[in-house]
Parts: sequence; C-alpha cells; structure tokens
Amino acid sequence: MDAIIGKHVFGSLYNLGEERAYTDKEWLESLLLEAAKRANATPIESKSWFIPGEKGGVSAIILVEESHLAVHTWKEYRYATVDIYTCGEHTDPWKAWEYILSSLKPAKYTVNYADRSQLLESGNT
Repeated sequence: MDAIIGKHVFGSLYNLGEERAYTDKEWLESLLLEAAKRANATPIESKSWFIPGEKGGVSAIILVEESHLAVHTWKEYRYATVDIYTCGEHTDPWKAWEYILSSLKPAKYTVNYADRSQLLESGNT
C-alpha cells in the first residue's frame, strides 16, 4: 500500500512584535520562502500583496511542490493567520511554524495540527 503523508499546521497570532508584517509584502514573502526551506519544502512560486486601508495588512503565499504556506496579517487588529500544509515524509511543517513564530514575535498564539495522511490500496485512485 502507498500512502499520502499530509501534515497541516495552522494557527492565529496576536499582537505581533514585528511591525513589518503589516506593511512590507516583500519582507513577509521572503520570510515564507525561508520557512519553506526550513520545512524542507520545494518552492514553485511566491506572491504577496499589500492591502491598504483601515483593515489592511499583508497577505503572502508560497506554492511548494508539497503544497503551500500562507500568512495573512491585519494591522487594525494586530493579528495574523498562518497556514502550512506539506505532503511527504521528508517535510516538517513544524520547522516552518517555529521560524514564522520567532520572526513575527506574537504576544500570544494558538496552533492546530491536522494529520491529513491517507493510505491508498492498490488499484484505488
């Protein structure tokens, strides 16, 4: 039997200590690229956006061969969401999570983990 190994780490970060997270899309995108590297994931493409206005912030996403990493920030709420999903035994999304956490420096956070693995029987797709 073959298996799909899926590991999903996601959470919320409150009162970020790193102000650039709310305004600097290039910085946040480079942070995610480094997080992907630390997770042993292979980047395919990255993109980031600065959203102006009262409820603005920055969104960044990295598409990796093994799935994706994403961060969305809201300056007004001093809040961010993080989503890291990787497939394959060789990846470790927790290393990406730890790097993002240490870089954004939240006062507090919540974190969740979902095992999204699946066994595949021969002949099933």
